[in-house]
Amino acid sequence: MIFIAMYGGYGKMRVKKVKIGIKNLKEVLENAKDVMKKIERGEKVKKSRGIYFENLATFRRALTEKRLEMLHEIKEKHPSSVYELAQILDRDIKNVTVDIEYLKEIGLVEIRRTKEKRERVIPEVNYDAIELLVTV
Repeated sequence: MIFIAMYGGYGKMRVKKVKIGIKNLKEVLENAKDVMKKIERGEKVKKSRGIYFENLATFRRALTEKRLEMLHEIKEKHPSSVYELAQILDRDIKNVTVDIEYLKEIGLVEIRRTKEKRERVIPEVNYDAIELLVTV
């Protein structure tokens, strides 16, 4: 199971670092409860965003070597379409499309659509690093 947690602030946020962690549902709910209590008391809440996996096995299934390579290539080469990304990676476009959709769902890729001659889906990575946090 994957949890996406965002606390504080409003609107679209550009981050340079994405936090990814291993937390169980109880920990995620406890953190959310603490934030809500602070808000009720009128305290300021520091903006925080993270993607949390329930266990290491789920994390490993989500961020495979191929998906990490994909994130790197998107960041470095700025492909103008998913088709171009598939060519860069030397992978089947169908598989690249599935991976892009999954990474979009968990918040690691943004999609921009353009209609020049025909609609193009442009993948974007708007951060420089992924920070892994494992609670003990």
